Amino acid sequence: MTTPQRHLLTWVPSLYLAMGLPNVMVGVVAAILYKNLGVSNEDIALYTSQLYLPWVLKPLWAPLLEVYRSKRFWVISMEFTMAAALGLIALVLPVADFFKLSLAFFWIVGFASATQDTCADGVFMTTASKTDQARYAGLQGMCWNLGAVLASGLLVSLTGYLHNQLGLSWVQCWMVVVSLAAALMAGFGVYHWRVLPAGAPSQLHGQGLAGGLKATAEAWVTFFQKPQIWMMLAVIFFYRFGEGFIEKFGPLFLLDSTAAGGLALDNEALGHINGTVGTLAFIAGAFLGGFFVARKTLPRSFFTLALVLNIPHVTYFYLAQTMPTDTVTIAAIVAIEKFGFGMGSVGHMLYMMQQIAPGPFRMAHYAMATGVMALTKWGTGSVSGLLWNYVGHNYLSFFGWVLVFSIPPVILAWLAPFPHDGEATAAADGHAAPAGAH
Repeated sequence: MTTPQRHLLTWVPSLYLAMGLPNVMVGVVAAILYKNLGVSNEDIALYTSQLYLPWVLKPLWAPLLEVYRSKRFWVISMEFTMAAALGLIALVLPVADFFKLSLAFFWIVGFASATQDTCADGVFMTTASKTDQARYAGLQGMCWNLGAVLASGLLVSLTGYLHNQLGLSWVQCWMVVVSLAAALMAGFGVYHWRVLPAGAPSQLHGQGLAGGLKATAEAWVTFFQKPQIWMMLAVIFFYRFGEGFIEKFGPLFLLDSTAAGGLALDNEALGHINGTVGTLAFIAGAFLGGFFVARKTLPRSFFTLALVLNIPHVTYFYLAQTMPTDTVTIAAIVAIEKFGFGMGSVGHMLYMMQQIAPGPFRMAHYAMATGVMALTKWGTGSVSGLLWNYVGHNYLSFFGWVLVFSIPPVILAWLAPFPHDGEATAAADGHAAPAGAH
């Protein structure tokens, strides 16, 4: 099917909204869902962390997507796949084995979302001119984060409203909300069927499985031949190491009862914090980080950005120590951490884009670098439950260890190699600083 070329504004915002929503459904909302349904913190941390594996493993199959069909086909197919999987999650929530079944369907959502990410970025990079890539970079990040707001903010708040105001059980609340998320993904699929361009075909298109496997092998070999690659991978892996523990246990801490050491927020309050104050702070930090890098260049700003990301981790230690009850105070303190995360994450994404990705396999190598970033989230999430048991279910001790884990990222940022001129690379490739990480 030939799709007429349309203005970027008709499909870029919806495309990145459709990328942000399922990513956050898997990475954040699933943990809140299971918390409401009575699953233990240890099981939530361990099993929902495995949902990051598709993003870790996507470099294994990403080059094969270039061989068959168009990028547009894969984006739309994955959106309908996610709609179906989310619908099945809603259906299994009332059954006895809901945890195992829903995890399986969430994993399908994760696989489809990781595949969609790869192909959607491919559509954008092969359709938009270099000038337009720079012009719309901020819009991409903002729309991705709006998808995150929709999932972790508005939808989570809606579950709280249905439970508190209408008296529905948590199972019923989440059936409604996950079904709504499924309908949204199906709507994106229908809309993109009409407006999404195909994206330029790869040189591998039509070469069959053998050609795809050969290209995949070459991409992996050249990736590890890059100068100082192992040190750069260490920088990427540890940059958000402390943040990985907060991402998994931060919402659980905010939701847990005061008797369990938490702040006893309800879903409505948590959704408002995630969907308004926290996200606005993240976006503000990301844009400020972009301007900071543009003014100073990445090599001169990288260490500062690592400090900005890691120092605000003290906010959760402070919350666990002081146990404030005022929602406005909690939201303001969480916003500080989100602002630091937003500003600091710019350095992370640009380091992968400018120092690791350059070369003949730019898209594949960028996917490999983001796979290492996902490996951090998988690893920290998987061991966070063990740490939770080690500290005797004490949030103050848990977040104290997070502060310790935030030291190696800063040291590695100071030692980070810069084999490429970041400013020249960004200019040559037409990339602006991203407004969000996805």
